[in-house]
Amino acid sequence: MTLKTRITDDMKTAMKAKDSVRLGALRLLLAAIKQKEVDERIELDDAAIIAVIDKQLKQRRDSISQYQAAQRADLADKEQAEMDVFAVYLPQPL
Repeated sequence: MTLKTRITDDMKTAMKAKDSVRLGALRLLLAAIKQKEVDERIELDDAAIIAVIDKQLKQRRDSISQYQAAQRADLADKEQAEMDVFAVYLPQPL
């Protein structure tokens, strides 16, 4: 099973479970993957999808630091929840 298929299946599961936080994060991730595919006119393999996930995680980390500097804990918590969902799809570090 490819990583993209796994993410799509998890999105369907989140829909059925009415898990809005997880569903929103997975939709954002799939949109980023689809955007990359459309821009480059290719089908992404697992390595390229992991690169997209890494980029999304970096964006979330930057956003969290800015939200914390602005004392917006609610928005920082939302970004952290999205990071937790994205991190599941990365390979385990050695």
